[in-house]
Amino acid sequence: MTATGRETGLPPIARSDARLFILGSLPGKASLAARRYYAHPSNQFWRLLGAAVGEELQPLDYEKRLERLAELRIGLWDVIASATRHGSLDQAIREAEHNRIAHLLHDFPDVRAIAFNGSTAAAIGRKLIGETPRPITLVELPSSSAANTSPFADKATRWSILRQFVGP
Repeated sequence: MTATGRETGLPPIARSDARLFILGSLPGKASLAARRYYAHPSNQFWRLLGAAVGEELQPLDYEKRLERLAELRIGLWDVIASATRHGSLDQAIREAEHNRIAHLLHDFPDVRAIAFNGSTAAAIGRKLIGETPRPITLVELPSSSAANTSPFADKATRWSILRQFVGP
């Protein structure tokens, strides 16, 4: 967090041939402090994504996770570039400045799908993308945050749709 109380998100992580982007809202305080996506131990992101792609990502160290995502042609980013927020919940986000999500389709010509991690990311992301110049599948996923208390198995079932967009 800056001296003004403004939090700035993380840069996108993706190889140029990414076919799937998973977009969150804005990283929580633990992730921002670690400068790593989904760093809070209670966030289920790595377990959910691992279940969706059929391999365990959670036990890998962070750099190995990112290497595996690159091999699977998965990119990560967030819809919010910066905002003020007390705590880590999406409901506390104020004065949001957005990332240039519409440019993903230009910068990453192989993208076939964009998945939104949670309803906040989906609501903002759909507005930022607008009309797409080519067919893109937009997927709203249940949030991987511990604040979403749905059973893991239910979340994993919904996340399993991602499998069709990954791989060589």
